[in-house]
Amino acid sequence: MGDGDWESQAGNWLRWARTPGHDAYWYYRDGFFDRIVPPPGDATLEIGCGEGRVARDLSARGHRVVALDRAPTLLDAARRADPRGSYLVADAAKLPFPERSFDVVVAYNALMDTEDMPAAVREVGRVLRPGGTFCISVTHPVNDAGRFADASTFVIEHSYLDSRRFEGTFERDGLVMTFFGWTHSVADYVDALEAAELRVTRLREPRPERADEHYEPWHRVPMFLHLQATKTSSQESRVKEA
Repeated sequence: MGDGDWESQAGNWLRWARTPGHDAYWYYRDGFFDRIVPPPGDATLEIGCGEGRVARDLSARGHRVVALDRAPTLLDAARRADPRGSYLVADAAKLPFPERSFDVVVAYNALMDTEDMPAAVREVGRVLRPGGTFCISVTHPVNDAGRFADASTFVIEHSYLDSRRFEGTFERDGLVMTFFGWTHSVADYVDALEAAELRVTRLREPRPERADEHYEPWHRVPMFLHLQATKTSSQESRVKEA
């Protein structure tokens, strides 16, 4: 989201994210952690942590996590839920860490909320150690370009190839949440990764992992795109180019 968007929606997001089983996280997280996130190293960074559920799940899997976000209300909630965790207000496009600080960086549904996505990816490339892993979940670009007109018909309404600002309000089971962000094609994400000397090592278009009538259509069209990218060294990159 842009400046202030997550903060303005903090109350709605806390209710949305912390209602057990309510949103898509509970239907996709296991595949992300099992297939995209590597075993823990010395230090893991999460960017766009929100109220902290991904950071808590990473910590439960043995990661030593530093998590950041730009919404103070959500960070306060994250700290209350995880008093031993490390949470700070920071901009993903201007990370307050020296080069080669982390073995793993995770951006779970955060890059599409970052106004300058390529700058955030460059910063990840800077703070990752050579051989380190960048783990990404984003709303699938096809999902961003259209909608289900009914349970069996998906309609493309916008250009898949052009980046654009989006905003949408959703209601389910009495909970309301407004999402803001930017759409990008798969090529846009890959271009940003390559520019940051990050090589895509896995790409997944996961299906929902639990049976639920609400998510049945997403067995036909992917809701999310999961990417894993590995930090190359400048020397390795130059050898490949030669």
